[in-house]
Amino acid sequence: MMKIGRLFGVVLVLAAMSGVCGAQQKGEPGKFDFYLMNLSWAPEFCSVPGASAECKTPSKGFILHGLWAQNDDGSYPVFCSERPGPAHPEANLDMTPDLELLKHEWAKHGTCTTLSPEAFFGQERKAYTTFKVPQSLLAIDHEVQMRPQEILDLFGKINPGFPPGSILLSCGNNRLTAVEACLDKDLRPIVCKGLRTCRANVVKITPPAH
Repeated sequence: MMKIGRLFGVVLVLAAMSGVCGAQQKGEPGKFDFYLMNLSWAPEFCSVPGASAECKTPSKGFILHGLWAQNDDGSYPVFCSERPGPAHPEANLDMTPDLELLKHEWAKHGTCTTLSPEAFFGQERKAYTTFKVPQSLLAIDHEVQMRPQEILDLFGKINPGFPPGSILLSCGNNRLTAVEACLDKDLRPIVCKGLRTCRANVVKITPPAH
């Protein structure tokens, strides 16, 4: 398992790559406007120095980084209380293959809901398993380049319930790092507010391990 200091380095790098553009602030549980689900592209997520053994075995396509409380103005609450996390966070390693990151996600984001730890991760699982990923991305076996809008169109086609503007792309150094989706508190797709999508002309996609 990665050291805690290394973990936060990974988290900070990935946060910088995400579409979140507002300021974080300590908030009050339940006081937020919508959820942002971040699905990190595993080949990039797991290439960050310090990534854990679970992350590397196997390096699949998209993994759940988290379900984050967001506000319409681009700000987002963090570390809203000191409630203890789930008794068995390892039950979620199939979604987020890093135990320390799971604990961090509860402390930073889960505490900003009024849900119990088990209910919060249940919401994460529901959002994660109902959002479809284009098989064409998972099937690539060599580095490819695509326009961000091409990737978003692939996601929009197989997730017809998501309106335009509800799915965003994150990139770093012109590489695909994550796909994000905006959901209301009942996990219904909504148009994102206060967020930005990848502005690169093209992004490189590192192939997943096969």
